[in-house]
Amino acid sequence: MPFDPAVQSVVDGLSQQGLKPFDALSLDETREAVGLFATLQNPPRYVATVAEMAYPGPGGPQDLRIYVPDAAEPLPVVVYFHGGGFIAGDLSVADEPSRALANDLQAIVVAASYRLAPEHKFPAASDDTFAALGWVVDNISQHGGDPSRIAVLGDSAGGNLAAVAALRARDEGGPVLRAQVLVYPTIDPLANTQSRKECSDGPVISAAALDHFWRQYLSAPEDAENPWAAPSKAASLRDLPPALVLTTEYEVVRDEAEAYGEQLSAAGVLTDVIRFDGLIHGVWWMSGAVPRSAEMHEAIVSFLRDKLRSD
Repeated sequence: MPFDPAVQSVVDGLSQQGLKPFDALSLDETREAVGLFATLQNPPRYVATVAEMAYPGPGGPQDLRIYVPDAAEPLPVVVYFHGGGFIAGDLSVADEPSRALANDLQAIVVAASYRLAPEHKFPAASDDTFAALGWVVDNISQHGGDPSRIAVLGDSAGGNLAAVAALRARDEGGPVLRAQVLVYPTIDPLANTQSRKECSDGPVISAAALDHFWRQYLSAPEDAENPWAAPSKAASLRDLPPALVLTTEYEVVRDEAEAYGEQLSAAGVLTDVIRFDGLIHGVWWMSGAVPRSAEMHEAIVSFLRDKLRSD
């Protein structure tokens, strides 16, 4: 189907501004461009409590933000890892979706930052996000959270990190997670898929830009086969938490994300894969510019409400 009309407006606006593709930007320009997604979002909603804290990452303290809605405790918990191609993004661009999710799900949302490439290459981001998950398990009860009802969520590169955190939790003595939500996750740096060909020029992220992000993130070519970077390479996907995989029609990572959902399902993991036709990569961060972004939000809330309910 054609672009959603609001998406077409966003794409036309980007074209009129003459913005260069991500692989043609400097690192500072890339980080500035990713930060601009916040201007495409709805005004941040009120949340009863927002706490600024830090967790002890392997490379030093990393910021996190805890959103606690006005609801009866103990509350379920969602640990959210933002996207940005492993080289950009921060808690400011994650603020609006975190607030909306905390209020509508009636759950605590913990948005955790992590070290970015290329200053900190693989496995720094994975090590940090797994450490953040461990910190949440140990400390969230002090904020009214239930450490037995935790899910991980991530979009784009953050979706990769959420998927890897779920793998590591299974294999490295981490918490038993209730769910994983992967919003157009980047899964495989070596993927050779139809969507990479169909959407090689974008919009938003081109195939060349995606390859650029992976080159900045991975420390060596062999990392592309490491399941902590490419979760589809894991020897087994059995016994992972139920998964929701969201993709959009017009994006380079569509097919690799959907293929990962199929792998999870084949391994016996309860998995829902939903494709949003007419939408593009990044639309979950466009709540103010693309009304249909709400469809993705509602799908996440519905899935997690079921998976995080009290026993």
